[in-house]
Amino acid sequence: MTRLIILTFFFIHLLTYGQTDWKGNTTPTYGELITYLQKLDRENQEISLYNMGASDHGQPIYLCVVNGDKDSTKTFLKARNSTTILINNAIHPGEPDGVNACLIWIENWIKDGKPTSSKNGKSLPLIAIIPAYNVGGMHNRSSTSRANQNGPEEYGFRGSAKNLDLNRDFTKLDAENTKTFVKIYQTLDPDIFIDNHVSNGADYPYTLTYISSNKARLSPTMKELTYSSCIPFLEETCLGGFELFPYVELKGKTPEEGIIAFNDLPRYAMGYASLFNSLSFTVETHMLKAFPQRVQATLQFMESTIAYAIENASTIEKARKEAKKWDEEQTFFKYNFKLQNNSTDSIFFKGYTPIYPIHPITGLAQLEYDQNQPFQKYIPYFNQYYPSDSIKIPTYYIIGGQEKRILELLKINGVHYQVIDSFYHQKVTCTYVKDFKAPARPYEGHFKLSSIELEQIDKSVQIKPGDVLIPSKQERAMYIHSVLQAGAEDSYLTWNFFDSYLQQKEYFSSYVFKESLGKILEANPELNKQYEQKKSEDPTFANSEWDQLFFIYQRSPYFEQTFMQLPIYMLY
Repeated sequence: MTRLIILTFFFIHLLTYGQTDWKGNTTPTYGELITYLQKLDRENQEISLYNMGASDHGQPIYLCVVNGDKDSTKTFLKARNSTTILINNAIHPGEPDGVNACLIWIENWIKDGKPTSSKNGKSLPLIAIIPAYNVGGMHNRSSTSRANQNGPEEYGFRGSAKNLDLNRDFTKLDAENTKTFVKIYQTLDPDIFIDNHVSNGADYPYTLTYISSNKARLSPTMKELTYSSCIPFLEETCLGGFELFPYVELKGKTPEEGIIAFNDLPRYAMGYASLFNSLSFTVETHMLKAFPQRVQATLQFMESTIAYAIENASTIEKARKEAKKWDEEQTFFKYNFKLQNNSTDSIFFKGYTPIYPIHPITGLAQLEYDQNQPFQKYIPYFNQYYPSDSIKIPTYYIIGGQEKRILELLKINGVHYQVIDSFYHQKVTCTYVKDFKAPARPYEGHFKLSSIELEQIDKSVQIKPGDVLIPSKQERAMYIHSVLQAGAEDSYLTWNFFDSYLQQKEYFSSYVFKESLGKILEANPELNKQYEQKKSEDPTFANSEWDQLFFIYQRSPYFEQTFMQLPIYMLY
């Protein structure tokens, strides 16, 4: 069966079926959405709506499963043992295209007889849909918060009940929503993950663009599956409706200056899913296209992805299995991926000519895109990343048992570890923070650290009951390294989980401590040499008693040995 025949099998009723409300310029409220899905659950044995847990708003987050099994236990067991697609909608409720698209798809499927296999016997995957993830944002409705967006008439708000952007929360898990998402994700272990959005930015003809996982971070099999198999399939099967194009993130001010492949860090939903080797996409419809048109494009992407899963189920399963094994066998963890600015590809782009007319109110030249001057040409495409840092992967991590929040997050992410039940001393590699920068303003509830300088020191430490031992060779290896390796882009350290360890607790009284200077310097000739050299080279230092005393104190046995030492040890 050809690709187009398979696609048509599940796509044939796209233009004829679907409740009018879902295809118009309106999108349901959270209450309307859940009430309607509960009705579908009651009327169709093949559709189940599950209350999966809390949101910060107080209302539950639901999961709608199509082609599951008779009860929840069997459904989630089926998800782990067969091909599964997880679709996440309304992480930003002002971008509700996926909400409507999924409702249309479900209605089409019901009216088409609820087929569970294609004509040649290939099975429909289990399809799990989070109808609306940001519950608080869904309840905060208006028609103005997306100033540049063309419909719908009314929609939700980007921020959650705690005013968090939930698409920045997948490492730190500040929101109850995110903990519920992790529960859903880890229970399903989806083979394919789609996160539906609407873009902002430049104007161009494409209705839908997509973000795919960063090539440089993918295992060989997932890289091959994503870029040599899945994306070409999606591009071909979507040609009948909406042409696919990579997400347009600008290098400069306009697309003609080049576009950049998006760096899907673990803080993002699809970056999180990529850590667990899901075939992951973020769908970005274009803000200036009419809402019904955007919904249809989102629906087509969904249809094409389902068609790909039908035709390639065994290939997807095999690639993921090999990727998980590849993760476990790595000896170095590579991180802090940077864009190679001196290495570019070109990509054929359909765009609109930028113009700079004088605005009648501001009196200033302002960028616009002239749709009467379309163009088609190759533009620079910066899509090559390289890891600027790497570290040898330890056999085990040890985390202090006092870090209850971290242990909770590791547990809900399915990380296997052993709780230590006795005191003993162990030679380990300790991580010390030498320097860092913190911003003046918070970012998503945190003063996220950057420009971090680290030092690894081998020494013997006391291990205590309640500390945990984490083997690095396990399926969730990439997640473990991404959060526990202090220098990684979205590690727990960067998100302020260890700020208390970055503050000195003991000091000295100058009038007492200066009596000990002679003994300290006599016992440490190298320190004495460094001290005298600094005095001779630094006039400010030479004229400051405090600076001189602190210099010696910091390098003496009196200085607290755990200052800037993280409660994560590595065992090689």
